[in-house]
Amino acid sequence: MNIHWCGTGLSSVPGLRRLIQGGHSVTVWNRTVDKAREAVGDLTLDIRAYSLEALTEALQPGDVAVSMLPADQHVPIAKACLAKGAHFVSSSYIAPEMRDLDQAFRDAGLVSVNEVGLDPGIDHLMAHDLVARYRASPAYHADNVLSFTSYCGGVPKIPNAFRYKFSWSPLGVLKALRSPSRSLRNFSELRVARPWDAITSYDAPLPVHETFEVYPNRDSYPFMADYRFEPFWKVRDFVRGTIRLNGWANAWAPVFAEIETLQGPAGDARLAEMAADFWKTNAYEVGEPDRVVLFVSLKAERDGKPVYHETWAMDAWGDVRGTAMGRLVSVPVSLAVEAVLNREIPVGVHAAPHDPRLLARWLEEVRHLAQYMERITHRG
Repeated sequence: MNIHWCGTGLSSVPGLRRLIQGGHSVTVWNRTVDKAREAVGDLTLDIRAYSLEALTEALQPGDVAVSMLPADQHVPIAKACLAKGAHFVSSSYIAPEMRDLDQAFRDAGLVSVNEVGLDPGIDHLMAHDLVARYRASPAYHADNVLSFTSYCGGVPKIPNAFRYKFSWSPLGVLKALRSPSRSLRNFSELRVARPWDAITSYDAPLPVHETFEVYPNRDSYPFMADYRFEPFWKVRDFVRGTIRLNGWANAWAPVFAEIETLQGPAGDARLAEMAADFWKTNAYEVGEPDRVVLFVSLKAERDGKPVYHETWAMDAWGDVRGTAMGRLVSVPVSLAVEAVLNREIPVGVHAAPHDPRLLARWLEEVRHLAQYMERITHRG
């Protein structure tokens, strides 16, 4: 059984190197072979120029294809896996087109596991763990009122005036600012057209107190079912969102104001222009440490008083091992690949696993990737 790892970008290399160093048979695919050689050429010679046709031809039954390529490549690669009897792994959100392949993967006895990077990925593991612990706790009761929050973000380890730095093209970040979100706040659906309309303050439970700015992203609602919230639970808040350094909203206010005015092809062109400018002025320097923070919290209250409240808190930054983002995205992907090979994940299309054994093992591995990671029990 061979692993076909497609893509050797910034968030890909540590997990890929881990699999090769672990003795797995790995073929590395990248559009630019020279860049792949720079990343892993000291470990392997099996590096090939990526094309869907070449990958499909190379796939054998029982192999695992890993897509660390742009999201529009995932479904074509997954379909190639189905055609050749191979499994599929990616760190990305499950698109509707991937979800539609669930029955085909089941019928073929194959696995497609997704959402096993950082966010989505590690955040899911932490949420699954907290929900399982709450269910098993003496505090569990159907009448409890629940509040769930999950905030993740990459921020500069060395803060700058812009309160943000870019590891790659800023265009994706700017486009995300134009995306609406849906979450649950105080028992009511909260729809937000622009993130800056819903920025709030977050006091992080870190060893040294720090306040961040947070806002909801995407659609939080489907994750209530994914995290196995019961339909009859009384949920006050359920928010998955993005975290930024304190002062980000003020520093980016002119950006928000301009984005609000952009429309049509001319607006897209201006967005690309802004991205190019930000890349010149606010990109990470070579060797400069990045930082990733993640906080996942579940609180249950009864008669207005907390009866259960736990938070996973993680703070990681770049060091001699490379970037925090690279470690935290790609190493969990490598753990998922091993789980597929070990037949620890059921057939079909799945996100990050609920299996308590995998949860415990993966979270322990992740703990070694971060400088700080603890599950905190709040008192009172």
